[in-house]
Amino acid sequence: MAARPLVPRQPNERLQALIQEAACSHAGLARRVNLVGAERGLDLRYDKTSVARWLRGQQPRGRAPGIIAEAIGRKLGRAVTIEEVGMANGRNLAAGVGLQFAPTVLGAIEQVCELYRSDVGRREFLTGSSVAASALVEPSRDWLIGGADAQVARSAGARVGRADVAAVREMTAALVDLDRRFGSGHVRPVVVHYLDSVVSGMLSGSYREAVGRELFGAVARLTELAGYMAVDTGEPGLAQRYYIQALRLAQAAGDRGYGGYVLAASMSHLAAELGNPREITQLARAAQEGTRGRVPPRAEAMFLAAEARGHALLGDARAFEWAAGRAVRALEAADPESGDDPVWIAHFDGAYLADELAHCYRDLGRADAAVRAAEESLAGHPETRARRRAIGLALLAAARVQQREIEEACRAGTRALELLGGLRSSRGAEYLEDLRDRLEPFAGEPVVREFEARLEVRAA
Repeated sequence: MAARPLVPRQPNERLQALIQEAACSHAGLARRVNLVGAERGLDLRYDKTSVARWLRGQQPRGRAPGIIAEAIGRKLGRAVTIEEVGMANGRNLAAGVGLQFAPTVLGAIEQVCELYRSDVGRREFLTGSSVAASALVEPSRDWLIGGADAQVARSAGARVGRADVAAVREMTAALVDLDRRFGSGHVRPVVVHYLDSVVSGMLSGSYREAVGRELFGAVARLTELAGYMAVDTGEPGLAQRYYIQALRLAQAAGDRGYGGYVLAASMSHLAAELGNPREITQLARAAQEGTRGRVPPRAEAMFLAAEARGHALLGDARAFEWAAGRAVRALEAADPESGDDPVWIAHFDGAYLADELAHCYRDLGRADAAVRAAEESLAGHPETRARRRAIGLALLAAARVQQREIEEACRAGTRALELLGGLRSSRGAEYLEDLRDRLEPFAGEPVVREFEARLEVRAA
């Protein structure tokens, strides 16, 4: 049998350019790669000869390309991808970052840390990505049939303790407050840099089992917040990736209730924004099924309200009434003094439920009920929830248009516009655009022309 001809390797010019940019010797790069590998529990023994082979075109196996990219990135002080080091081996690995529900804890850590790095680097495959409904529903299936990971403790890397977890929680609370007051356009860059520069190091560190569960739970909340902020800055494809990873982190935390919250409050609302009503109900029902008997009534009310949104968008009034009625009764059963409510659901009060129902009534064409629900929502939201109040006013305005109360609609729309003047929120802008479309049949009326002029000034 004739011997197979050898295929000559191409020199890795990308890696060579990065090594020169980093002003790093071959031996120095090998040491850095071995250190990053040790942080991830790997015993790597690369040396300067290994680096020379990579430069000649050898493709290291397994997780090594990602570790090499990480090591060079740390030296350069910026995110570096596998493609940039010339080790993707013809595969567009980066395009799938954040879309997988990893089967292992280690895989989950690598997936979410790569998402943070890529977001900080503003990779085009992230910012320009679209949302696939199946990519929302499939992780919910994996979460539904899976359980908490057997073990999350790690023994490699810097030590992480409860004080570190507390810092993540406090940072999350502060960022939530700023986001509600000023909009995600002001806050999201801070969140992403904190996740990449601080939180990823914690996840890759060393921690006991109990601390690890708490860490994954805290990071799940902050990761979900980054996803919500991506929605509010007009990047739904990026939000999808963060939500999937938040769901996976919740599983590692062993927090079934918060996983349900990610499905019902985050993924289903993203599906609603994108006009996928069947996916809304699927995600909300998965949340209910996967948390049955494990969450307090307040969380049950939120999950049922999400399901009601899907039924309303589908025009199924009977199913909506069933889900909405159960949501109202569940919230009535919630005891605010019991202390049973976890922090992630404590905000869901009567005002939030009324907001959800106002959306439903609007979509079902029940203008009078939509007005009542929107007014109830506005009465309950404090001034500090600036974005939520602006959305509530836009909802009220839309319902007033349905009633053909055009002057009242423009008055509410103007108040929403004034509130949004101090916010950087794509979601708020989308509600205003929706109101503008609803007012188009009445464009000849002076009050509508005046409102249009105000919108033009804001856009300028």
